[in-house]
Amino acid sequence: METLTEIIGAINGIVWGPMMLVLILGVGLFLMLGLRLMPILKLGTGFKLLWQGRSSKSGEENSGEISPFQALMTALSATIGTGNIAGVATAVFMGGPGALFWMWCTALVGMATKFSEAVLAVKYREVDENGNHYGGPMYYIKNGLGSKWAWLGTTFAIFGAIAGFGIGNTVQSNSVADVLHSNFGLPPLITGLVLMGLVGAVLIGGIRRIGAVASTLVPLMAIAYLFAGLVVLGINADKIPDALSLVFTHAFTPTAATGGFAGAAVWAAIRFGVARGVFSNEAGLGSAPIAHAAARTKDPVRQGMIAMLGTFLDTIIVCSITGLVIITTGVWTSGVTGAALTSAAFAEALPGVGNYLVAISLAIFAFTTILGWSFYGERCIVFLMGPRAVKPYRFLWIVAVPVGATVSLDFIWLVADTLNAMMALPNLIALALLSPVVFKLVREYFNREKEAEQAKTVTD
Repeated sequence: METLTEIIGAINGIVWGPMMLVLILGVGLFLMLGLRLMPILKLGTGFKLLWQGRSSKSGEENSGEISPFQALMTALSATIGTGNIAGVATAVFMGGPGALFWMWCTALVGMATKFSEAVLAVKYREVDENGNHYGGPMYYIKNGLGSKWAWLGTTFAIFGAIAGFGIGNTVQSNSVADVLHSNFGLPPLITGLVLMGLVGAVLIGGIRRIGAVASTLVPLMAIAYLFAGLVVLGINADKIPDALSLVFTHAFTPTAATGGFAGAAVWAAIRFGVARGVFSNEAGLGSAPIAHAAARTKDPVRQGMIAMLGTFLDTIIVCSITGLVIITTGVWTSGVTGAALTSAAFAEALPGVGNYLVAISLAIFAFTTILGWSFYGERCIVFLMGPRAVKPYRFLWIVAVPVGATVSLDFIWLVADTLNAMMALPNLIALALLSPVVFKLVREYFNREKEAEQAKTVTD
């Protein structure tokens, strides 16, 4: 195990090196500028479309399996998970408070990335003989870039099918088992077996069942967690200015060792802020467009504006609450990391209640993440091997849940981090190459909107 950890650690150091961070932030910034800041300027429009997207418009009933709202909730079910609770804590523990600033930067440019992913996913998706819609990076690479780039789509699908077992399965069950054991004394194996049964029961129903469960659980738990976080920040309101000062100061200057915190260089803040930001909101990873490709919509740009909300909600809202709770309570210097650090922060402000709230939130978030990522993995395996491979893949997915609950957390995080980067590479290359298509579709969409508005004004 030590040798394997060293090998994967060496690979991780390469794939998460300076070039990867430049690629993630660079592609996102390029897309944001090419879109003329549209994802930020049209944030309100995105929320309006999300509300309208709870049901399909007339004529769009057969253009996908789930509503636009359910598509975002399915994507959020896969993103709002351990990254928002354990991932933020790990970023602060490894990179200091400044890591939160770099998570924000990743999210802001990531809105453009997520928008572009969804636009391309809807435009280049395929429909099988049963009317099921398939899309995502492997399809927009295949159908958008042509046969000479087919290997890139295959590469993404391979890494996606494997990476799901890390980021979307074993990391989630491991974190749940860890936090339930520390708070309730529940044996990890029991947690793993219960999770396995629940996941298996939902997966039988496919994407429609996943969408229905996600659209119910995700909003409820996200609101409950945010409310608790805001209560903690209200209690520590006088410490928020100092916390923000730490975030902005240590984004550009080293963090000195203090208490149980070992200290961190600026590079650590950038590296862990960006890496955990991507782990949390998955912008650039290529996972979310797989869900958005199943949406009942005929307009790629409309779905893109709904999709970009995922990054905003996940990182700018949820991760910010977690990070500020950890910093304002002062527990970031305790030497504790992962979900235990977030749990300690909530317990500090809400004694006897906070740690249990985090444990329950993490368990539900992780459960929905396992569901969302099972769909991503299945779509990747269908692209590689056809529909017949879904059942064996689903069986392996369910079996992996209790396995993840009982192995080393550090090793699982390392593997997940490494596979994330290897997924992101082919997707980011494709986004850069297909950016002219995105820009063209956006221009045409807003020109139509402008003409429709002018026609309405003339009529009135």
